[in-house]
Amino acid sequence: MKTAISIPDRVFQSAEQLAARLGVSRSELYAKALAALIDKHREELITARLNEIYGADGIESSLDRAVAAIQHRSVAREKW
Repeated sequence: MKTAISIPDRVFQSAEQLAARLGVSRSELYAKALAALIDKHREELITARLNEIYGADGIESSLDRAVAAIQHRSVAREKW
């Protein structure tokens, strides 16, 4: 898909130099950069959702206490 965007001249020039150094087209560079940013934020979203369930510190879990205890024992057994 084609699209038009506005970016600062400095960023554009840096991207041009990087694309040349990597031997990829400008479009490929931008597509890869955008995909990486999307993946990064997807991982952050997954982490945030898991933290909602298990608690960011591992203590405040919204899981049923019995389920959390079973899960904790299971994970403890699997450690190297």
